[in-house]
Amino acid sequence: METEEVNPKAYPLADPTLTAKILNLVQQALNYKQLRKGANEATKTLNRGLSEFIVMAADAEPLEILLHLPLLCEDKNVPYVFVRSKQ
Repeated sequence: METEEVNPKAYPLADPTLTAKILNLVQQALNYKQLRKGANEATKTLNRGLSEFIVMAADAEPLEILLHLPLLCEDKNVPYVFVRSKQ
């Protein structure tokens, strides 16, 4: 298990098994050129109605740069999750 603390604002946080599956899905999306990276790109795709799933890093510094995304995801009915670092 990870011993580093995760900001409690990073909710919902995926467990390690789900995190591995999500990171595998992210890698597949990258291979098919279906992945967009960054808070700005995520915001654009959500506003355009192109997003199907949003994955956010729970260890982003500062986390506040991502905290508008869960509200936008809920508004657009797009599922989202925070994942721990791969390290």
